[in-house]
Amino acid sequence: MKRFDTKRPEFSPYGFACESWTPTRMSRPDRHNEIELNLLTAGSLTYLLGGQRTTIEAGRLGVFWAAIPHQIVEIEGDAPYFVVTLPLSEFLRAGLDLSFVNRILQGELLVDFIQYKWDEMAFQRWEQDLKADDRVLERAARLEVQARMLRFAHGMTDGAVTTSMAALTRADQIACYIARNYQQPLTSQSIAEATDVHANYAMTLFRKTFGTTMTAFIIQHRISHAQRLLVTTDDAILNVALDSGFQSLSRFNEAFKAGCGCAPREFRKSHRPTTASQSSS
Repeated sequence: MKRFDTKRPEFSPYGFACESWTPTRMSRPDRHNEIELNLLTAGSLTYLLGGQRTTIEAGRLGVFWAAIPHQIVEIEGDAPYFVVTLPLSEFLRAGLDLSFVNRILQGELLVDFIQYKWDEMAFQRWEQDLKADDRVLERAARLEVQARMLRFAHGMTDGAVTTSMAALTRADQIACYIARNYQQPLTSQSIAEATDVHANYAMTLFRKTFGTTMTAFIIQHRISHAQRLLVTTDDAILNVALDSGFQSLSRFNEAFKAGCGCAPREFRKSHRPTTASQSSS
């Protein structure tokens, strides 16, 4: 049974996987460049993602882009839950409704209003298929995961998506302010003033609550924003940097490579969706 490893390097990939996890409060946010699907059989999980708390109840499928800093801050029950990780490139090639894709890439955690009785059996089958190390079964699992996402996206067009919000603590308010304003110049003083706390208290509280500094949290959001632009637009790298909140191209390149292990241009090249001509070749 897997659980979150606090020593895990940021952006270390999970690849395509379906595994059972033990619900655990996370002492720091995690980031990896896959789309994550969560299904609970009992209890609930509350994530802090993009400065917003969202609760996934048992039986409802939750989906989010895990490159956005995400952290389990509350749990109810100790029953294992299923986690599917789908590489971003596969998600982008799946032919999903663009409004659904954009909401995911903009940092929302979407929770399916529709409950399918066969979801739990499907996740169990995908887990078993991937353990079998059989290429045919793996391909079947990939297609079935994409089909489940298509159903989710289709339901969303009918309004069948909900998110449940828990009350924000002071630390959450700081995270939420950062998540909404990371494209602007931010300092610990300006953040503290906006959330009506002393700067030193804000920095101490934030680190204690989320296991990271406000500066690191700001950079995480800016890099996530840049990743979205790199894979969904043809904007020049400089424009991506500035739109994401970085004040210079050199600072952007430095922060991006430190966070992602590659230059922005390389990231764009390796994560752009395959074109029709490439698919047919």
